[in-house]
Amino acid sequence: MAVFTEVPPDEAAGLLAKLNLGTLQSMQGINSGIENTNYFVGTERGDYVLTVFERLSFEQLPFYLNLMQHLATHGIPVPAPQADAQGHILHTLQGKPAAVVTRLKGRNQLAPQAADCAQVGAMLARMHLAGQDYAAQQPNLRGLAWWVETVPVVKPHLTPEQTVLIESELRFQQDLAASADYAALPTGPIHADLFRDNVMFDGPHLSGFFDFYFAGCDTFGFDIAVCLNDWCIDLATGALDEARAQAFVAAYDAVRPLTEVEQRLLPALLRSAAMRFWLSRLWDFHLPRDAAMLQPHDPAHFERVLTLRRDQPWSWQRAAA
Repeated sequence: MAVFTEVPPDEAAGLLAKLNLGTLQSMQGINSGIENTNYFVGTERGDYVLTVFERLSFEQLPFYLNLMQHLATHGIPVPAPQADAQGHILHTLQGKPAAVVTRLKGRNQLAPQAADCAQVGAMLARMHLAGQDYAAQQPNLRGLAWWVETVPVVKPHLTPEQTVLIESELRFQQDLAASADYAALPTGPIHADLFRDNVMFDGPHLSGFFDFYFAGCDTFGFDIAVCLNDWCIDLATGALDEARAQAFVAAYDAVRPLTEVEQRLLPALLRSAAMRFWLSRLWDFHLPRDAAMLQPHDPAHFERVLTLRRDQPWSWQRAAA
């Protein structure tokens, strides 16, 4: 992620030694993203990712790190938090929370085809099933409550047309969240940010999900919608690619069959996912924090996606047997 906190190499080396991971041989800041400070670190024992958390507190972080441990023990390929001799996986650097996790093999698939989307859909369903017996609770911190708080903050930066869109969509999402159908949606721990750059492929095969630091307890359908709005669209226009979208949802459904209400509300949840990322990008763009390598995303992309999901709703139905 963007480097908000400069970590001296000797401090990184000290933490690696405390974790019995070997001697620091390489350290490189990661300049993508805008939420935490991340470094690739290498030792004679392997490759790891060192994260200094800029947004989440010492009290909040056990939910995320323990979730990753839980998923890993259930066979989901995720970065494994590294523990010290006392079993602690949450550490401190520069006075801030920090963790070291294993680095996944492979690279991002930034131009996915239908087969790639199917692998992500199937693994997402496996992840949802694996997380169902995870006992800890943490709300989605970028969910509806945050939208209600944040819309008034970004409104001074919007055009009149954008203001109409964001206010009308917020009303729609509030009505949706208050409905009986919404209350019937299956819920559990979700990733909530599973974009193309948060999944690794080792050759043609999916090798893991990472960056769980937006995870929270929410509807599984929202997680599906977040993925569809990134993995299965034309990035230039925001339009859904039918073949990729069908492949993703069918593969997910083959592992964890969607309920009838999930199928019915999918068009509305696609709007929810678009709203969440339009709003967060407006926040990051107009109210940025200082960082050594800060690259906020263009909010206009998810404004287009939201408008398309509203004006051209997309739905999925299981093929007849």
